[in-house]
Amino acid sequence: MLEVLTGTGLAASAGLNAYIPLLITGALARYTSVIDLPGGWQWLGNEWVLGILAVLLVVEVVADKVPVVDHVNDLVQTVVRPTAGGLAFGAGSASETVTVSDPDSFFASGGQWLPVLVGVLIALGVHLLKSTARPVINAATAGVGAPVASTAEDATSVAMSLVAIILPVLVLVFLVGILLFLPWMLRRRADRRRERQAAREAGFRV
Repeated sequence: MLEVLTGTGLAASAGLNAYIPLLITGALARYTSVIDLPGGWQWLGNEWVLGILAVLLVVEVVADKVPVVDHVNDLVQTVVRPTAGGLAFGAGSASETVTVSDPDSFFASGGQWLPVLVGVLIALGVHLLKSTARPVINAATAGVGAPVASTAEDATSVAMSLVAIILPVLVLVFLVGILLFLPWMLRRRADRRRERQAAREAGFRV
């Protein structure tokens, strides 16, 4: 079961930032003994792959902190983040880590594409939550909150990626936090909708 939490944590991290979990997984596999990638996923620790991921990470980190640009970035990432989540879940759930010594047992009967599909769905869900929350935060703070929210998301992605690999049981804490954030975001979105409706009605009365 721990390998499922490892994959889930990495996929959820990809929903916040596509490249952080892949870069952390590949770097730890290449330069440490914390995680041992299986044969089909060892390309993730290749120096060229790590270099490309690092460049893409810098681009996303910058783009995601600029109001309006962050919205365009989220539209592009609607494809990228779920794909990265599928790769992260597939690699993480099949790897040996400091806490998982038999990663193949859980998905042995499901085929190699099942964990990838699960990761795609997890990352997509987190991405949609992030994409829905960001306009609410931008509107409530006149755009000032964009870099703050983005930095918090990046930090959460880094922390959850490391926790997923080193101590996956704590992934449950992050998932609970994400679920608690959802009602707040939905309330704020409903409030914005009511405020816009009230403003339109006031305009018509004038």
